Amino acid sequence: MSRRGWALFLSMGVIWGVPYLLIKIAVEELEPSTMVLARTALASLLLLPLAVTRGALRDVVRAWRPVTAFAVVEIMVPWVLLGVAEQRLPSSLTGLLVAAVPLVGAALAIATRSDDRLDGRRVVGLLTGFAGVATLVGFEVGGGDPRSVAAVAVVAVCYAAGPLILARWLSHLPAVGVITVSMLLTTVAYLPIGVAQAPSDWPSADVVLAVVGLAVICTAVAFVVFFALIAEVGPARSTVITYLNPAVAVLLGVTVLDERFTAATAAGFVLILAGSVLATRSAAPAAVSPPQAEADACLTEA
Repeated sequence: MSRRGWALFLSMGVIWGVPYLLIKIAVEELEPSTMVLARTALASLLLLPLAVTRGALRDVVRAWRPVTAFAVVEIMVPWVLLGVAEQRLPSSLTGLLVAAVPLVGAALAIATRSDDRLDGRRVVGLLTGFAGVATLVGFEVGGGDPRSVAAVAVVAVCYAAGPLILARWLSHLPAVGVITVSMLLTTVAYLPIGVAQAPSDWPSADVVLAVVGLAVICTAVAFVVFFALIAEVGPARSTVITYLNPAVAVLLGVTVLDERFTAATAAGFVLILAGSVLATRSAAPAAVSPPQAEADACLTEA
C-alpha cells in the first residue's frame, strides 16, 4: 500500500471507529430513526453548498438508480440497524462484530468474480474469521439477543456491498455529488418516521454533541475520505479499515463507557483480524478503481 493509502487507511480507521461510541450515547435518548434523520440532515446541509459550487449534482441525479441503491445499502439500512443493535449491545461489541465486513467483502468479491479465485488461503481465512464472530456471539452475546446480532449481520453485508456498487456503477461520478445526494435521499426517507419518533423534550447536551459529531466528522468528512480510499486501494481492500475500527471502538467503549473487555472479546477480535487478513490478501496488486484525479478531487473537497 502506498504512503497515501496508509494515510487514508489510518484516518478512516479512527474516524469510523468513533461512531459506535456516539451512536450508543445518542440512542440513550433518541430512537434510531430520529438519530439517522438528524445525522443525515445536518450532513446534507454541510455538503450541499460544496456539491452545488462544484457542479457535482447534475450527472449524479441522472444516475439515480445506482445512487439510490448505494444510499439504501450504505446508509439507510445499516445506520438505523446500528442504532437498533446498540440499544441493547455494548458499543465495543458492536464494533467488533462489524469487523466481519472484510470477510463478507471477500466472499462477495469472489461470488461476483471481481477478485481472485477462492484458494486454500482464503478458505482458511474465511473460516477463521467467522470462528471469531461465533466466539463473540457465543460468549459475549449468548442466546438472549438474536435481534441485535441479526441487525449487525445485515450491517456487515451492507457495508461490504456498498463499495462494490460504488466501484461498478458510480466511480466515474463526482464523489461529493454521490455523497450529498445519498444524504438527501436518506433524509427524505427518514423524515416522516424520524419526526414522529422524536422526543417531546430537547435531548441532553451529550446527545446533541454526539449527533453533531456523527454528522460532521463521521459523515460529511468521513465519506469524502472514504471515496478517496476506494480510489486509492480498490473496493475490496477499502473495507479493511475495519481492522482498525474495532480497536478504536473497544478502546472508547472501555475507557469512556466502562464497557467490559474479556478474554473472549480478545480472542474473537484476533480470530476476525487474522481471518480478514488471509481472506482479503491477494496474490496480485489491486487495481485502482476510479482515476487518480478523482481521488485528488476527493481530498480537495474534504
